[in-house]
Parts: sequence; structure tokens; C-alpha cells
Amino acid sequence: MSDAVIENGTQADRLAAAIAECVLSGEFPPGFRLDEGMLAVRYGVSRTPVREALRQLASSGLIDVKPRRGATVAKATSAEMETLFGAMAEIEATCARLAAMSMTPIERRRLQGLHDAMGTIVARGDREAYANANIGFHVQIYAGSHNEVIAEFASGLRRRLAPFRRAQFRTEGRIARSHVEHGAVVKAILACDAVAAHEAMFHHMSLVEDSLGQLGAASRALG
Repeated sequence: MSDAVIENGTQADRLAAAIAECVLSGEFPPGFRLDEGMLAVRYGVSRTPVREALRQLASSGLIDVKPRRGATVAKATSAEMETLFGAMAEIEATCARLAAMSMTPIERRRLQGLHDAMGTIVARGDREAYANANIGFHVQIYAGSHNEVIAEFASGLRRRLAPFRRAQFRTEGRIARSHVEHGAVVKAILACDAVAAHEAMFHHMSLVEDSLGQLGAASRALG
């Protein structure tokens, strides 16, 4: 991947996604020490966003951070990630099912409007803009579930897996496929079809994890 300067805005988020991609591809292997200075130079940023990015990755379990020893790539994460993504698929699907039953007409129109706007982003191939809009899309569905406990749990899992979910969009053609998957979710929610909404979202989330696997495989092949 490119070591271009990480742009301002969601600097720490983008940096976390870039580091996560290097871990997933094997460029940063298990046990690799993530030196703040090295990362700052590599990505052309100060140490402040590096520290924030490492904090985000530590909360996901992708890296280990220990006092006086710094950050290293975790040595065993595959099983943990599978468990986390399994939980994410279940909770997101539940939110979609509840949204199909509970969203107000205004909320449904807003969801459709956001989905339509994301189609424009896909057409111009803007991965960063799509990744940002994608957060809003899922958050609207959490809110549309009208269940604060489940919505809060979904948001917590999203934050924990955020670097991975953002990294998926570096896979060739992923934003277009994601938009099609979103379309199935939106169609079911607008039709008030709870069963179809659950199935469409679960399928979508399973493909998120698959895309990360493809990203790692492709990067290793190029290396």
C-alpha cells in the first residue's frame, strides 16, 4: 500500500486503518514492534495521531500495548477476530430486523436518501468518502431499531472493529459490492420485511469479513 501522507479530518482513524491493513497483509507480522517514531515518519504525521491510532487498535485486540514496552502486533488474533465478527453480524442483523419493524416513515426516507447519495460516491470511486458515509448508514439502522440497549451494543462493537471495517474498502471493487449489499438491506427495511432485513444484513456482514481475508491474501501475493 502507499505510504502517502494521511490526510487531516479523520487522521487517526485513517492511520489505524492503514496500520491494520499492514497487519492483515502480514507486512507487520505477529510480534512486530510498532515504534511510534517509525510510524510517524512512514505516514508523514506527528506522533499524536499515531498514539491515538495505536489506542484504537489496542481496543480491537489487533495489537498489544504495554507500559515501557510499547506496542506490538498481537500474536494470536484470528480466533478472536472471527468471534468478534460473528457477534457483529448477529447484532447488526438484529438491528436491521428491528428497524424494518420500527423505523418511522421519516427515518425510512432518510435511509433511502443516504443510500442514494452513497451511490454517487461509488460512481466517482471515492473510497474514503464511502467509508465515512458507511458509518452513518449503519448508525441510522442502529437508531432505527428503537432499542437503545441493542443500539449501544452495536455501536460499541463497531468502534472495536472500526479499523478492520474501514480497511475492507481498499479491496478492489469492494465499495460497489458493499453498496449493492446495502441496497438489499434498504429494500427489506422499506418493505417492513423483518426476516429479509435480518438475512440481508447478516449476509452483508459476512462479506465484510471475507473482504478482509481477500485483502490480506492479495497483499501477501504482491509481496
